[in-house]
Amino acid sequence: MAKKKAASPSRKPRADATRNRERILEVAKEAFTRDGANASLDSIARDAGIGSGTLYRHFPTRDALIEAVYRSQVEELAESEQHLASTMPPLQALRAWMLLFIDHVAGKLLIIPAMNTVPGGWPRLVEGSRSLIHTAFIRAIERAIASGELRPETNPNDFVRALIGIFHTTALPGWEASARRLVDILITGSRPTGT
Repeated sequence: MAKKKAASPSRKPRADATRNRERILEVAKEAFTRDGANASLDSIARDAGIGSGTLYRHFPTRDALIEAVYRSQVEELAESEQHLASTMPPLQALRAWMLLFIDHVAGKLLIIPAMNTVPGGWPRLVEGSRSLIHTAFIRAIERAIASGELRPETNPNDFVRALIGIFHTTALPGWEASARRLVDILITGSRPTGT
């Protein structure tokens, strides 16, 4: 009798497993935004069109699911920088990505109550994702500098610090509109003279 081959540990997940995982994350984000950390995992599974066992195979605990929801949002934001860079001129892509970053912050505010139930709370989750966002941000700014659309002496970290500063203003009324204006002020102030 022939022996069965052992499954390779580096095997890619099946397409349906990947779809299930993505659907769970999408539904969970809506549920945690709406109901906080007390969102029913059984309801999330049902709304995602899967059984509870499938949900728990992907995410064995509530904390694992909350963390995965946040991590997927950060990964999506970071990947969008490359997509924008491939479809727009560098400065236009930088501006579009900065506006997406503001949308990300606004969306994160809605899920923070759920994130705070995870050990270490939202600061730990944000700290763990900081390098992905920082790398995408720096790459977008450096492209705009290399294209000549921003002055060569532009310091990418000035942009990063200015926009990261919006985290400290989100409790103030109108913070989002102010942050969007800040994007245009930063870009206009960093353009070469005469443009």
